[in-house]
Amino acid sequence: MPTNLSARTIVDLYREASSVYSDLPAFARKVNKTDYKSINFKELYESGLNLATALIDLGMKQAEHVGLISDNRLEWIIADCGILLAGGADVPRGSDVTDKDIAYIFPHADVEIVFVENDSVLEKIEKNRSSLQNIKHVILMDETAEGHEGILRIYDLIEKGKILRDAGDRRAEERMSQVTPEDLFTVIYTSGTTGTPKGVMLTHANMISQVENLPIHVGKNDRCLSILPVWHIYERIFQMLSVGYGFCTYYTNIRSIKEDMKIVKPTIMGSAPRLWESVYIGIQKNIKLSSPTVQKLFNIAYFCSRNFKSSIRFLTFQELDLTGRSIFYSIMRGFFEVIRFSVFLIPDLLLDAVVLRKIRAATGGKLRLTVSGGGALQPHVDHFFNNIGIRVLEGYGLTETSPVLAVRREKFCVIGTVGPVWPHTEIRIVDINSGKIIFPPERGVKGELHVKGPQVMKGYNKNPEDTAKVLNDGWLNTGDIGMITFNNCLKIMGRSKETIVLLGGENVEPVPIENIITGLPMVEHCMVVGQDQKTLSVLVVPSADYFKEVSSNLSELSKNEGVRKTVLDAIKSAVSTETGFKSFEKIQDCRILPKNFEAGDELSGKLSVKRHVVTEKYQYLIDEMYR
Repeated sequence: MPTNLSARTIVDLYREASSVYSDLPAFARKVNKTDYKSINFKELYESGLNLATALIDLGMKQAEHVGLISDNRLEWIIADCGILLAGGADVPRGSDVTDKDIAYIFPHADVEIVFVENDSVLEKIEKNRSSLQNIKHVILMDETAEGHEGILRIYDLIEKGKILRDAGDRRAEERMSQVTPEDLFTVIYTSGTTGTPKGVMLTHANMISQVENLPIHVGKNDRCLSILPVWHIYERIFQMLSVGYGFCTYYTNIRSIKEDMKIVKPTIMGSAPRLWESVYIGIQKNIKLSSPTVQKLFNIAYFCSRNFKSSIRFLTFQELDLTGRSIFYSIMRGFFEVIRFSVFLIPDLLLDAVVLRKIRAATGGKLRLTVSGGGALQPHVDHFFNNIGIRVLEGYGLTETSPVLAVRREKFCVIGTVGPVWPHTEIRIVDINSGKIIFPPERGVKGELHVKGPQVMKGYNKNPEDTAKVLNDGWLNTGDIGMITFNNCLKIMGRSKETIVLLGGENVEPVPIENIITGLPMVEHCMVVGQDQKTLSVLVVPSADYFKEVSSNLSELSKNEGVRKTVLDAIKSAVSTETGFKSFEKIQDCRILPKNFEAGDELSGKLSVKRHVVTEKYQYLIDEMYR
């Protein structure tokens, strides 16, 4: 936490920021193609206080849950501030929320007041009114939206609250004084592809721990571009950092990200792997369309930069170390790296200024660092940007951990890892089969990752059964497989539990998809894969009886392209938007396995698939599908 702030709750954070940072720009929205307009920290706090007063006047109770459906925009942070200052907790969702989620989430969270971004979201609320009997007030955020009779507007409420406060109303301040660190800050419902979403309850203390323990340097001279879904906890922590450290956040969207990078010239931003993969593809495409001279110049510049940066990484102990290098190897390699450093120092400095700086200009030219989360960076993309001078710091976390558990540092960026563990966070690496604790002390050995710290959630809303499955004596089972490297960094290596996180950050529960696939007559067993990839694929054990006219030998069937195509066509027909699945849940490829799943090997005693075993055994087929 900045030394001039001492907040114990996010309510305190908003109040103290309004005094400490006062007239500095806080959040900004785009008003035309080339200009942004910002509000300062004092204006944000005053707007929040006025809105809180109006919400209390509407009948909002202390600790009430308030719905908030919107994409990235200035009114989002104002609504968030108002809800918190009124003593409540928001239940957020993006404008792409489904009817199914609306009908389940808001009644389950006891929501009586809901903010909606525009007419399109308002229509979704009206469409599901029969399932939303508890909703008493709907508040429209977009000033230009038409709205309907009986629908309130956020700026009308802010004005109403101002009038009440001018007349001496101080109910909002009274509410603020009653908020404690253990009160809820938000309830975020995770993906519901298995049936019902789970509401992750995060407290003020959870969020404050992330702000005050930030191991990366940021300050009031930074500029942050907000591109990730604003209701995701990952983007929300960046907004809280903006309030805590006094820098301005500029709202943008994927359609105008290129233009806005040039306008804002961000110095920091939260990002996802898909963004950097898209930028990487764009850069490579532009280079291929350039003249042979430009292509050759770029290749030489990148060759020099790659060698120079590689030397620096080794000499500063930032090269990935999974085995624990011997002193002899380190000394011998060190001599080589010193020579390589000397050879490429001057060429890299010259070519960086002439060539690579122009490429960095695509991000505005001032980007000091970006923290990438929500999935793993592809290795070639990771190396590329860090080599050309765009510092991509990969981080790792969960909604259940507010979210960050580990992140690379500016001066300690070990590519291939998600960096050192977050301050004041404990981790254990546990053997999946025996339950034995591997780390501490052993490094370089993978197992299931369990964590404990001030950022770990309070639990799942109204769901003690699922809470007990992942939380035990303060330790959260992340469901991820990882190891601690000999650089003392965390490396994530896959999943031990079902949930798959795609490259774009979409959470997919594979079991419902697998149930459909195994219901096909030609499939005996299957396992859906796709962790950190763009799309889903599946490994299939075929039915020998179904294909007996081709062969009854699974090894032979696995080599038959006709069998593979038959199975894939059937799967694509069964798992489609027409059968109720989302577009990112579609299966794009499959591979036929040469042997059946067996109990004690690929199957547990309960005959459920051991995902880590299947993944490790058939990694070569998974790599083949995504190559």
